[in-house]
Amino acid sequence: MASWTTRDIPDQSGKLAVVTGATGGLGLETALGLAGAGAEVILSGRNPAKGRTAEETIRQQHKNAKVRFEVADLASLASTTNFADRMLAAGRPIDILVNNAGVMALRERGTTADGFETQFGTNYLSHFALTGRLLPLLTAAKARVVQLSSIAHRAGKIRLDDLNYKQGYKPFPVYQQSKLAMLMFAIELDRRSTANGWGLISVASHPGIARTDLVANGPSVGANVVIRTAIPIAERILGHSAAAGALPTLMAATMPGVKGGQYFGPQGWLELKGVPGPGKIEKQALDAGVGFQLWEASERLTGVTIAGPRSMKSA
Repeated sequence: MASWTTRDIPDQSGKLAVVTGATGGLGLETALGLAGAGAEVILSGRNPAKGRTAEETIRQQHKNAKVRFEVADLASLASTTNFADRMLAAGRPIDILVNNAGVMALRERGTTADGFETQFGTNYLSHFALTGRLLPLLTAAKARVVQLSSIAHRAGKIRLDDLNYKQGYKPFPVYQQSKLAMLMFAIELDRRSTANGWGLISVASHPGIARTDLVANGPSVGANVVIRTAIPIAERILGHSAAAGALPTLMAATMPGVKGGQYFGPQGWLELKGVPGPGKIEKQALDAGVGFQLWEASERLTGVTIAGPRSMKSA
């Protein structure tokens, strides 16, 4: 794995990939890698203007790329459902689903269109709902399903009694919970796929510290000038580019031999940057009992029941 790059992605010709949050940052770099390997890529996001720009960017680098933008605002279950319904109506199996879209450590507690805390609702719940609605197309292709987690999951805790942080909102603990939830979702989806014979390869990845707009649109908003100046410097020293940060996701989505439940990230110090490879999963992410309860709560909150319940006896 010492030098795994986009050149190592196997031919993806004939495959359909869906990448959420694909109009910039990690999502765009992931889409670029998939399109460059021959996949047809659907770029989902909430901003059509950025979507058109992303399409143009990909075609500039890969002139024969098959890409198109579709609106899917992950801060709205209705928008997420509409997107899934369009995919279902088209009926084409989806070979790769990358649940990438997200927001980070918003200074003030906000809510999505459905009343969920913004980070938990956007980063996790809408991806849970989207995956559930797309399940017929995913199982038809025996798809790779990749959830974007983070090194932030290490300090995360699933607050089952208050998932939406109606009490005691703090920006980073809420972000940590949302990214822990994404990793647990990947692992629990693998358990249920195995139990029900869905044939999915459900995995997760994280980018380390990648230079994207995530921090600028999150923790930097409303911060003082010292913090706003220090953050980009720290990112340059400790992190790597968005293109490098996308490699663990591309590895998870395409590398032969990947098994369900695996996790990928950079291999450098503390997994902050470096070449892609296996990532460290903290023990709380492997708690099958909490994973079961989180799944059940997610079904209740989103109204999306994913077929084939797993008994707690198998937890």
